[in-house]
Amino acid sequence: MVVSMCNKFLLSCLMLLLLSVQSEYTAAAAGKVIGTERHRLKVVVITDGLEHPWGLAFLPDKRMLVTERTGRLRMIENNRLDPRPVSGVPKISATGQGGLLDVVLHPEFTSNKFVYLSYVAAGPGGLGTEVVRGRLHGHRLSDVEVIFRALPKSSGGRHFGSRLLFDPRGSLYITLGDRGNRRRAQDLADHAGSIIRLRDDGRVPDDNPFVNRTTVRPEIYTYGNRNVQGIALQPGTNQIWAHEHGPQGGDEVNILRAGTNYGWPVITYGRNYGLGTRIGEGTAKPGMAQPVYYWVPSIAPSGMTFYDGKRFPRWHGNLFVGALKDQLLVRLEIRGERVVSEERMLANTLGRIRDVRSGPDGYLYLLTDASDGVLARLEPAPD
Repeated sequence: MVVSMCNKFLLSCLMLLLLSVQSEYTAAAAGKVIGTERHRLKVVVITDGLEHPWGLAFLPDKRMLVTERTGRLRMIENNRLDPRPVSGVPKISATGQGGLLDVVLHPEFTSNKFVYLSYVAAGPGGLGTEVVRGRLHGHRLSDVEVIFRALPKSSGGRHFGSRLLFDPRGSLYITLGDRGNRRRAQDLADHAGSIIRLRDDGRVPDDNPFVNRTTVRPEIYTYGNRNVQGIALQPGTNQIWAHEHGPQGGDEVNILRAGTNYGWPVITYGRNYGLGTRIGEGTAKPGMAQPVYYWVPSIAPSGMTFYDGKRFPRWHGNLFVGALKDQLLVRLEIRGERVVSEERMLANTLGRIRDVRSGPDGYLYLLTDASDGVLARLEPAPD
């Protein structure tokens, strides 16, 4: 009994220490001019008080939607966090790495008001990633309907994905994880460990790569993916890039190609946790794609965007990736289909960066993964 009370006390002290460090990071970063290879910038904290924020979407009227993994959809207006959560959100299972995850607007949101959410829900067999869409009116979602369920559901709280992206043709991409069970990523009868492609209403496109194979889930667009938490459309090319977590190294950046097997867990640049031993058959195998870029050791990537604004002209076309483990922002310079340089910035400045978005106003926006998480904006500082 005494040991248990001591453990609880120590845990409480540790949490308070982490919160204090996070606050010190945020306070030190706010307004400070930071030098990078291409631009000088400053960090402007838009709001704090977000509980493990996960995804961000920009509304046409300059409001912003932010998801909190604990299950709330929040509204930010005039740089202030509305205390009222948006109502109409489905029942969320905030377990382990799961909860309310990404948010994206329909490409024709101004006319149809559709907002899409990915989240973790319970059902027969356990937990799994689901996607709903609903119409946003004020602070309420109406006409909410489930358009996708990752099946089969399973126990455990790991590797749910999950990012959402629309391509220029209006197809919706949903990134998933292997749910902590490696073999599932190579099983085409299982959604786990894949990237899904659907029409905006949840129907399967006729040109999906496995649509005519009876033993395959037709929603699957790519497979052999471990846990994809970043996806972005490259301006000017319409190519879709994605990144995924590797184990103790082997985080990957990939270009999505229909029907491609990205290899997990047969090939990887990662190693077994703790042991450091090899996973699978090595780092390459015929019929399995090589990453465009990878990190060893792991940075734990989350969130990704191509910068296409005018505020930072020397960043135009660069790919930005948030990092959880190393608490930084990574800038990747792209040439064709190659990463030709990497810059790491904001190390230990804001904390664990969960999401990064290029805003319609030309600024870069960041979400930090903390119990008192922040939405921050990167603005240029005078040279």
